[in-house]
Amino acid sequence: MSPRRQAAFCATLVDEWLRAGVTDAVCSPGSRSTPMVLALAGAAEKGELCLHVRLDERSAGFFALGLALESRRPVVVVTTSGTAAAELHPAVAEAGEASVPLIVLSADRPASLQQVGAPQTMRQAGLFSSSVRFETSVEAASLPEWSWRSFGSRCYWEAAAHPAGPGPVHLNLGFDEPLLAEPDDMPPGRPDRRPWHRVSRESSPAPAGIAEDLASRRGVVVAGGGILDAASVVALAHGLGWPLLADPLSGARVAGSIGAVDAIVAAPDSEALVPEVVLRLGRPWASKTLSGWLAEAGEVILADHNWRWSDPERLASQVLSCTPAALAEAVSAISPQAPRGWLSLWRQAEKAAQESFEVSLATLDAPEPLFARRLWEGLGAEDTLMVASSMPVRDLEVFAAPRAAPPKVLANRGVNGIDGTTSTALGIAAARRESPGRTLLLVGDLAFLHDASALLSGAKLGQRGAPDLDVVVVDNSGGGIFSFLAQSQGLPETLFESLFGTPQAADVLEVAASFGASVGEVSSAEEVLDEPPAKGVRVWRFRSERGQNVVAHREILAHAKSAVSGVIRRHGDG
Repeated sequence: MSPRRQAAFCATLVDEWLRAGVTDAVCSPGSRSTPMVLALAGAAEKGELCLHVRLDERSAGFFALGLALESRRPVVVVTTSGTAAAELHPAVAEAGEASVPLIVLSADRPASLQQVGAPQTMRQAGLFSSSVRFETSVEAASLPEWSWRSFGSRCYWEAAAHPAGPGPVHLNLGFDEPLLAEPDDMPPGRPDRRPWHRVSRESSPAPAGIAEDLASRRGVVVAGGGILDAASVVALAHGLGWPLLADPLSGARVAGSIGAVDAIVAAPDSEALVPEVVLRLGRPWASKTLSGWLAEAGEVILADHNWRWSDPERLASQVLSCTPAALAEAVSAISPQAPRGWLSLWRQAEKAAQESFEVSLATLDAPEPLFARRLWEGLGAEDTLMVASSMPVRDLEVFAAPRAAPPKVLANRGVNGIDGTTSTALGIAAARRESPGRTLLLVGDLAFLHDASALLSGAKLGQRGAPDLDVVVVDNSGGGIFSFLAQSQGLPETLFESLFGTPQAADVLEVAASFGASVGEVSSAEEVLDEPPAKGVRVWRFRSERGQNVVAHREILAHAKSAVSGVIRRHGDG
């Protein structure tokens, strides 16, 4: 294989990705990926994209995930061969489940070096098969030149517009030595720098009769994360006259929606709030209380444009392959009327629960719920909040009150792991570098320490500056989520702490400072919000105690359930 042809193949793929809309790529140092990295670097030096260089491939994968999660356009991530490629697997798995578009390129040894004991060589073909929308393993430039542009363009669109929704694609490309070469001329592209292919994915209309079927029924809309059109979800619920139960990750926890779901659906006498039909949109919530209630709540209809079957309880009697906008349009055409007083009762219950939360948070020792609630209240609509998939995402889900213009909330809730949380947040911050508002991460001490290497300063080529990120570490000396689980009551304390609580000896601020981050202690969300947004990475520690946090959660929810029950009883008496 000609090294110049190999370089031209890489340059052609990069050119097609730029034409289609790629603005960012991420790589880690390594030799075998040289032809592709040099093609990306050449584009970056021309100001055509930003190339982020991250030392750790695992962190690089999540950094790319964060860039794509925020921008909603495919991001290229490149590794050398061997275990470097395997390090991307957690991020690829998260992208696959969360519908985040990535173009994952693993450099490989050529066929002549496979299965003969060559160093830094393993079986890479099919490495991410369970998570990707499209994959191929070929020798670089073994394809005929006339197909290169089509191949590159297809890879972009498989990531951006796959029928199963956006997601990762995997290109495993074998490169032969020599790896350094000036590229031959690229095959000509489309005029006016148009991409080789353009893909239009039409939204399916709402099924005939669905609006009439929903009209005049006592229903609720349950909106989870992953919804890209929150305004249509709000319009849909408004058109039906139904309560909108909105996860903060949905973008639809706006004024008039229902936020205190755990308190409302588990309240005594809540039978009056059981709907005839539930319309589910987006991913499932973290709440086990909600998922248990749904099993008793009548017919469940799942609207799933990407055909992802987000129905872990297997409750859906209908699956609609259409968008919230299509449903809202169908409903608006018939002006349905929900049963009188239905929405009003839900909103009275919400008001009672939120007022109870405020009283409890003012009188009880509940630092973690209070911090999450005040942080949500204080951030602006132009701000973005990343929350770790442990206690932070649950505190926000339970205690964030609906508001007129909420901040954007993101989390790695595809596979729901804590791996790569800080790396993802840094990628989000890098994608928002030219945007107004601040980027903030709320994370526990274990998730922070798990991804501490993310704080290694990364080099970049291109016009975009370094990311600015405020990190708040809720430091309760271990894994707070486990204290809510059966293990905490069913095991001796020493065994529970060794296997699940796992307090660490490392000091989170000393670790952060060792990587060059500025650090500080805070005792309230207001102290963070009163500071101007970070320049670079700034890490705050907020101290809490795991055992007291469990007690506080239970007391707050008990008081709120009682308040909701009072509303329901008064409504029944009326």
